Amino acid sequence: MNKESVIKIDVTLDEQKVPTGIYWNATDSTAEERQAAKSMMLSFWDGADKAALRIDLWTQEMMVDEMADFYYQTLMGMADSFQRSTGQTELVHDMKHFAKEFFQKFQESQRKANV
Repeated sequence: MNKESVIKIDVTLDEQKVPTGIYWNATDSTAEERQAAKSMMLSFWDGADKAALRIDLWTQEMMVDEMADFYYQTLMGMADSFQRSTGQTELVHDMKHFAKEFFQKFQESQRKANV
């Protein structure tokens, strides 16, 4: 028998429908209470249309440096997932190299902006 797990995401919006809060919980989580997040990325693969369906949301409290770190960590996590699912070590290396370059360029641009 298959087990079912439920992941619930709640998003609060302001009058302009801009997210003011993102909260999630999962039936298999060790956390008792719902968890707050400043940003989220959710992707689904539609096999019939061969297309990625995405939801990307962030709250007004998400700072630019946090967004860059979030993207860096997401890209690194995507590379790890790609490694586990395909075994394409060389491509994973390229993905991680890009993620590191991306983050370094962001940090350099921040330093220049703060001079």
